[in-house]
Amino acid sequence: MKSILFPCIFSTLLTPTIATAQPVNVRVERWLAIQQISGTVNYNRASATRTARVGDRLETVGDGVTTGTRSAASLLFDTGVGVLNMLENTNLRVRRMDRTADDGRITHLDVTRGQVRLKLRRFTSPNSEVEIRTPAGISGVRGTDFGVVVQPDGKTGVATLEGAVMTSAQGSEVSVPAGFQNFTIPGEPPSAAVPLRDDPSLKANFVKTIDRGLRKVQLVGQVDPVNVVTVDGQPQSTDRNGQFTTAEVFARSFLRINVTVTTPLGKTQSYELALR
Repeated sequence: MKSILFPCIFSTLLTPTIATAQPVNVRVERWLAIQQISGTVNYNRASATRTARVGDRLETVGDGVTTGTRSAASLLFDTGVGVLNMLENTNLRVRRMDRTADDGRITHLDVTRGQVRLKLRRFTSPNSEVEIRTPAGISGVRGTDFGVVVQPDGKTGVATLEGAVMTSAQGSEVSVPAGFQNFTIPGEPPSAAVPLRDDPSLKANFVKTIDRGLRKVQLVGQVDPVNVVTVDGQPQSTDRNGQFTTAEVFARSFLRINVTVTTPLGKTQSYELALR
């Protein structure tokens, strides 16, 4: 059997060589503000979770935003240094927000799943930091345009359009400069950076099996290793070569499966796979 694809037109921050100033020991008023919402977006605080509204602020450790299927959100940094865009099925929380003695801003965020893209201008203070931590490692920047995707198993893809990103895991650090990408698998050091592809293409086919007389099929596919994949709305994990295999389902006549591939920079392509 064959499938037919119908495209539907999606280092810790390396601590700077300059020593990081210590946060001022006073109450710090820092925030990220939600400026755009599309679809189902939740605003998470220690006290409660509710539907997000434009103007909601992430102000303390643990505050977060979660996007649902076919949903998105955009957050503005308090200093106007840039924006952070979240696509569907993404979970983001504040890990640290501080201000240094020279008015530098430190922003550390946890992204446990999904996709985020940051567009930041150059920092005015050498002690400012923006850092994204995922289950696989940490990506840090000092003014750039880059994206991060996180798979269900924690595998993390990074792509840099402008500036530079330092990825760090397992005691190893790998620079991802403008025009490059890499990925990190939990428990392993980051992969070497390779030229940026930003390619959401998909290779896939159905594999047929027979279990106790019942016909079943599963989808076997391959994407760029840095990308994330959802199948009928369910995020999938890929191996170091970008390969994935779905769970088996009963082979029905005219079975159709929807697959969405997303790059770290947020470029998305959807496919409808038909079993003939």
